[in-house]
Amino acid sequence: MVQQAVPPERTVPTDRPTSLELVRITEAAAIAAAHWMGHGNTTMADQAAVEAMRKSMEDANFHGTIVIGEGERDEAPMLYIGERVGRGEGAEVDIAVDPLEGTNPVAKGRPNAVATMAVSEPGGLLHAPDTYMEKLVVGAPAKGKVDLDRPVAENLRIIAESLNRDVNDLTVVILDRPRHARLIDDVRRAGARIKLIEDGDLMGALSVAIALTGVHAVMGTGGAPEGVLAAAALRCMGAEILGRLRFRSDEERARARKMGVADETRVYRTEDLASGKDIRFIATGVTDGDVLQGVRLFARGARTHSILLDRRMGKLRFIDTIHYEDIDNPPIIRLR
Repeated sequence: MVQQAVPPERTVPTDRPTSLELVRITEAAAIAAAHWMGHGNTTMADQAAVEAMRKSMEDANFHGTIVIGEGERDEAPMLYIGERVGRGEGAEVDIAVDPLEGTNPVAKGRPNAVATMAVSEPGGLLHAPDTYMEKLVVGAPAKGKVDLDRPVAENLRIIAESLNRDVNDLTVVILDRPRHARLIDDVRRAGARIKLIEDGDLMGALSVAIALTGVHAVMGTGGAPEGVLAAAALRCMGAEILGRLRFRSDEERARARKMGVADETRVYRTEDLASGKDIRFIATGVTDGDVLQGVRLFARGARTHSILLDRRMGKLRFIDTIHYEDIDNPPIIRLR
């Protein structure tokens, strides 16, 4: 009789918030934002997601501190950096949130908008300032082989070799911004294909780590907070992000200096951005995308599709949930 390999038991603290409790938070934000899809109003879509996420945290079983959120306290009424969330029971955790990653895609009914958060033990997520970050994201086969200071063509060659492909078989995700004109030209000259996106390089980063999405790298400059969220996900999946802060003003430099992260020469690796041992990353689709389906609204309910990554437990879950508004009159349940 052949014995089956059994995954090792992993002990976790008894006061650790449950994974489904965390998923419930991003689900609430996604459903709230989905009601604004196609309305052309980025402000209302974002506000709905923020309010729903913050409210859903009120009953969560943790002592939470927002380390990446909607800005400083004087800029945001809720989910601001330093805000305490949860019901004050259970474990102390640091929380990074983006209640709506992709406000423009929601407003225009375009793909890859998500509600997302990352959770770790205190100190496990970099307190990144709200500025830009130069990024390079690769899958596990190219981890430790690429470098932000190498020419674009050389990094693409390394990525291709790690995947046993030719460079012209690669697809690179780049934000469609004027600042990326030279990068786009360099990628095209090297022979790789490009997927230009309007917003949301976080889901592009996640796509790199998942086979069959057709995405092999993310390059360019995007938000630093999103870089930390991406690092939390990639740390759970064995992939890699390299990042370097790119400040847009002296005010941003001063703010970063107060946070202790003002070095513009340092290249942060995945483990620097998300150093925790007990990291979980959760995202719920708002609009359809490469990895997640968007919210499906129907009479008396909604259907959501989420991804949960749990580094400590070594698990990746896709969670398909049907939400009833009236438990006494549930909707018709369909498999698809």
